[in-house]
Amino acid sequence: MSIFGAMNSAISGLTSQSDAFGNISENVANSQTVGFKRVDTSFVDFLTTSTPTSNQPGAVVAQPDYVNNVQGAITQTDNPLNLAIAGQGFFAVSQQTGVVASQPTFNPQQFYSRAGDFSLNSQGYLVNSAGQYLNGWPADPITQIVNQNALSPIQVTQTALNPVATQNVTLSANLPATPAAGTGTLASPISSDITVYDSLGTAHTVTLGWSQNAADDWTVTVTAPDSNPPTVGTADVQFGPTLTGNPVPAGTIGQITGGNPLTSNGYAAGTPATVQMSLDFGEGAQNVTLDLGTYGSSNGVTQYAGTAYDLQGISQDGVPPGSFSGVTTQANGDVVVNYNNGQTRTIAQVPLVTFNAPDALQGQDGQSFTATIASGNALADAVNTNGAGSLVVSSVEGSNVDIATEFSQLIIAQQAYAANAKVVTTANDLLESTINMKQ
Repeated sequence: MSIFGAMNSAISGLTSQSDAFGNISENVANSQTVGFKRVDTSFVDFLTTSTPTSNQPGAVVAQPDYVNNVQGAITQTDNPLNLAIAGQGFFAVSQQTGVVASQPTFNPQQFYSRAGDFSLNSQGYLVNSAGQYLNGWPADPITQIVNQNALSPIQVTQTALNPVATQNVTLSANLPATPAAGTGTLASPISSDITVYDSLGTAHTVTLGWSQNAADDWTVTVTAPDSNPPTVGTADVQFGPTLTGNPVPAGTIGQITGGNPLTSNGYAAGTPATVQMSLDFGEGAQNVTLDLGTYGSSNGVTQYAGTAYDLQGISQDGVPPGSFSGVTTQANGDVVVNYNNGQTRTIAQVPLVTFNAPDALQGQDGQSFTATIASGNALADAVNTNGAGSLVVSSVEGSNVDIATEFSQLIIAQQAYAANAKVVTTANDLLESTINMKQ
């Protein structure tokens, strides 16, 4: 009977509009939730009978329409650990299940989220406002190379940075071909000072003194007041082809001859022009290589026209001890620990995870998702590779809910619900009229 069919159809309409109202309500409630993805509603018709000569009312069912691939507005913050994704991709996150030996344990299932309002918790883990732990690729503490085959929660340890003894000193300068009067002599050499560090991280001053013996011929004397002995040694550095007989351009290093205890490998085309020295600051012999550039090249120490010494750069690779001063994130996904000695260390890299069908992900608590068969496999890639988006540091992505649109949908759902209710009451009136016909 069509009256009963109309009533059933209208009741399904009430149920469907009620479901739509629930989705709208959830969207409005989360309009300010970081990384929230709205849920729209689509309606599907189910037929009872439909032929060229007969049509019986069917039913309508509301289905959620997940909108996970539409980006929310990105807002800048003052937290250097906050991250927002511009483009496709999700953060890989873990959910804590308990604590064992004062360390968190995690759900073995992988979760994904766009909520990037991360901060350090009491144990040094990066967590967002939903309490989810950010996962990253760990970096080797020595080589800083990232292991892209491992993905685990990122923990920042606030330990001190161990000192590193100086092993290499690099000098870039131009020695004057015609030194001004009173300079460049053995009595008054041109000198450069550099700070080097021993194995304990103690700073020591090493002086490189240059004296011109003749045209294109210089002696470098290495002294270190804290070393035993203070005079480390000397080496003879010759420029151009005239004295050396080696095929190098004029003004470039053509030969280095070490004077015991300083040593040098001597000329070989295109190889580093280096001097090896041994320092002793009370912790035993410390071997240091003085890099003066490349034989036949102008990338290090040269002797070109001029009367004054031109120091262009001097550096060394030693590191003093340092204390933890903070942690920051980089646009390439690197998580970098900073120390008060000016040093930094990359401890992890944040990848972005993409899916073939992100709208098919299964929603979970805390604005997170899990993979489904329909979504496809999770693909973890570095930022800006293979379709993954970019990272915006010190920023968060807001909800992709538009309040104006939700209010419009709310009015439509309200009117549709009222219309279906009217159909139910009208069908009830018709049914009563039919029953009263028997009286």
